[in-house]
Amino acid sequence: MELALSSAIALLVAAGVYLMLRARSFDVILGLTLLSYATNLLIFSSGRLAAGKPPVLRPDVGASLANHTDPLPQALVLTAIVIAFAMTAVVIVLAIRSRADNHSDHVDGQLGRARDHEGDAP
Repeated sequence: MELALSSAIALLVAAGVYLMLRARSFDVILGLTLLSYATNLLIFSSGRLAAGKPPVLRPDVGASLANHTDPLPQALVLTAIVIAFAMTAVVIVLAIRSRADNHSDHVDGQLGRARDHEGDAP
């Protein structure tokens, strides 16, 4: 199970970095999203993969990591999901505004400015 999870994290990081190096704003946003998914999986896996163990202490079960899962990574991942969703919404709004202003969805906006000044001859 650990090999599958680490492979999934590595694949998400590789795809995220590849997409972030692209010139289009949608690809950059998608790459950031994939990197946030990889980070969430990494934080979640730090709490040890244990199926069927409760994250809260119960009086009838001994208080050790052999009987429980760590609830802190789960809480961190839930918080990170909410923050990533909000930041993705903000970045999408900025990308839409940039596309409207530059008439291009390139990250640096070079093609939009070049096209605007095609008819200008000195």
